[in-house]
Amino acid sequence: MNKPRMTVSLGRTLPRMATLAAAMALAACSFIPTYERPAAPVATSFATETAMAVGSAPAATASAVAADIAWQDFFKDARLKRLIELSLQNNRDLRIAVLAIEQTRAQYQVRRADELPTLNAGITGSRGPVASGAISSTYTAGFSITAYELDFFGRVRALSQAAQAQLLGSEEARKTVQISLLASVANTYLNLLANDELLRVTRESLATRQESLRLTQLKFDNEAASKLELSQSQSLLEGAKAAFAQTTRLRAQDENALTLLVGQPLPADLPAGLPINAQGMLPDLPAGVPSDLLTRRPDIRQAEQQLLANNANIGAARAAFFPRITLTGSAGVVSNDLDTLFNKGTTAWTFVPQLLLPIFDYGRNQANLESAKVARDIAVAQYEKAIQTGFREVADALAGRATLGEQLRAQNAQLAAEQTRMELTDLRFKHGASNAFDVLDAQRSLFAVQQAAVQVQVQQAQNLVTLYKVLGGGWKQ
Repeated sequence: MNKPRMTVSLGRTLPRMATLAAAMALAACSFIPTYERPAAPVATSFATETAMAVGSAPAATASAVAADIAWQDFFKDARLKRLIELSLQNNRDLRIAVLAIEQTRAQYQVRRADELPTLNAGITGSRGPVASGAISSTYTAGFSITAYELDFFGRVRALSQAAQAQLLGSEEARKTVQISLLASVANTYLNLLANDELLRVTRESLATRQESLRLTQLKFDNEAASKLELSQSQSLLEGAKAAFAQTTRLRAQDENALTLLVGQPLPADLPAGLPINAQGMLPDLPAGVPSDLLTRRPDIRQAEQQLLANNANIGAARAAFFPRITLTGSAGVVSNDLDTLFNKGTTAWTFVPQLLLPIFDYGRNQANLESAKVARDIAVAQYEKAIQTGFREVADALAGRATLGEQLRAQNAQLAAEQTRMELTDLRFKHGASNAFDVLDAQRSLFAVQQAAVQVQVQQAQNLVTLYKVLGGGWKQ
């Protein structure tokens, strides 16, 4: 037996529901707190830059800030450039960061979809006994909207804004990974060059000490040198051998680290590289003022996006205290016979609005609001810490730039003096005017100064790379 049903045109019902939803959405309010960027908890200028500006050796200026200088222009070594290109293609950390963006984008699309009604199409059927004992069948087909929330108080939109901020934060995280990757590849490559230079210096020292031991042994055999002189000569030779073994191990480890960063075995056809003292990186990167870090460093922008996301979550938690209005509706055809459902079926529709008002939830909503506020306060502290960390990193790099140049100049001057001392001491020894102790002492001092000079060279080059990194350079495509 057919029950009486209200009928309405499907073409008129759905547009009316959509119009009602749009009107209420336009009238929706938001409980998201007004966002104000926290003040940067750092000084207004970098102390090292100020000192250099008023001192006798002011810093050089540049036409572009670090973040606007592409890494292809900052690095000059063709071999290093090729290694960086390979790392951008194959490094797994960067690949994970890119995939994380896609995952976060998909989550954001889910939140965006919650703002709009979901239209479903379906066919249902039911069979059962009626009062007369006969079997009744009912079949329906049509379109339905299930539990669409009219976002009158902005809860859904707040969650969507939080997801959007998280998406933007993941993009900034990818830039941070790229900056760190470029700096790691460059610094590891510079370590490799430094170890190559140390191996060359150590080989030369080994040859010199082996010759000194041979002469000392010959004198000892002819009772012209003491056992003490012979022992000291042997000690210096073994010390050089130990240094050679250590440097060889460190070089192998650097090559392994570079392979991991590049994401594949190092190709055999890499272009020729430059020596460590001819890298030609830009030395005149301007630091600007600390506030520049807010717009130049992706890690700080990522922390701010997380702060915005937590700020939006407060709005969603506040909206949970107010009524939640949902709509469920359907429109289609109904028939007692499946064969005639689409040609003789009766048009039918349902419209079920629902309003839920939280009355007693054992403090759940209040706890969620308090949790959201605490999460926002944590995000503020993390944002401020990111600024302070960035300020400290830039200040350290500027301190290195201000002093490493003078340190390297003094180190090279000391190296030249030690080389002259070695040559004169060896000449005096050959003419009998100096003893073996003087020669061995000169050898020991020269080797130590040679090693120190190489270390300062690599420190100066790596400090430029670090300054480029901490100023936000290296993420531009």
